[in-house]
Amino acid sequence: MSKKTSYLLGILLTIIIGTLLYCYLCDDCYCCPEEAVTTEETNTIVAEPEVIEATRNGFSLSDANGDFKIKINDNFNFKTSKFSILDPLSENVTAEVSRLKDYLAANPLKTIDITGYFKSDETNNSAFPNLGIARANAVKNYLVSQGIMAKQINTYGKLNDSINPDDTNTLFGPLEFGMLTAETDAKDEALEAACAEIRKNPIVLYFNTGQAQINLTAEQRSKIATISRCVDKLGLKVQAIGHTDSSGSAAKNMELGQDRADFAKDYLVRNGILEANIETSSKGPNDPIADNSTKEGQAKNRRTVITIN
Repeated sequence: MSKKTSYLLGILLTIIIGTLLYCYLCDDCYCCPEEAVTTEETNTIVAEPEVIEATRNGFSLSDANGDFKIKINDNFNFKTSKFSILDPLSENVTAEVSRLKDYLAANPLKTIDITGYFKSDETNNSAFPNLGIARANAVKNYLVSQGIMAKQINTYGKLNDSINPDDTNTLFGPLEFGMLTAETDAKDEALEAACAEIRKNPIVLYFNTGQAQINLTAEQRSKIATISRCVDKLGLKVQAIGHTDSSGSAAKNMELGQDRADFAKDYLVRNGILEANIETSSKGPNDPIADNSTKEGQAKNRRTVITIN
C-alpha cells in the first residue's frame, strides 16, 4: 500500500471516529435516522362522570303469621325533599291496597308498620322530625282514605343514604312495610302517658297573622309526631286555640284569635294531619298568660296553642 493511500485511509478513519464520538457525546444531535428515534408519548385519560342508577323499591308486604302477601314492582313515589305522594298511583298499587284493607278488616289484631326513608342531603320542610316520618304519614293518610283503620298503622322514619333518585329527582318507593300480630287489644300505656304530657305542655306558637310560614323547633316537631299518634291510636282530636292581647275591641279580638287558630290548622293540614281530626276555636283576650300592660306581655299573649282532647 502506498503512502498516499495510507494517508487517505487515516483521514477517513479519523472522520468516522470523530463523527461517532460527536454523536455519542452530544445530547441534542440527531445522528440516527428519524425512524430509529424512540419517542415517549403521554396519554391523558379523561374520567367519565359516574352514572348512579336510581333505586326502585317495589311495594312488598307479607304476614309472617298468615297467608297474606304483596310483592309488586310499583310503589308510592316522592320528589326529593318532599313528602307528598306523587300522582297518579299505579293500578297495581291501588289494587293491592284494596286487598290489604279487606285483610286488615278481617284481622283487627293485625297492624302494619310503614317506615319512610330519607337522605341526609334532603331538606325537611315538614312539621315532623324528619322526612321519613312525613312520607310514612302521607302513605298512612292515603290508606285511611281507602278505608283502613288508622289505629292499625304505625309510622316511622329512617335515614337511608343508599337510596338514589332519578334525573328528575324522583325517589321510587323510599319505604319499607311490615306486618305484626298483637296478642290482645291492650291499651298502650306509654302512648297514653305521652298524650297526657302533650296536654300538660302543648305546642305554643307566637306569630303574626300575615305570616306565611311556621318554623317549628326540633322539640315541637317531636310533639307533632306524638300528637299524630294520639289521634290515630286513641281517636283524639287536635285542638288549635287562638289567643290575642287586650288591645282593640273584644269582638275584633275574638275574630283575630280564630284567624290565628285557622292559620295553624291550615299549616297542620298541609303537613299531613287530616282536616277532620283538627278542631279550632278562639279565646281572644280572655285567657292571658302575661301582663297586657307591657309590650313584652302583649307579645306572649298573642299566641296559638296546639294540643289534644
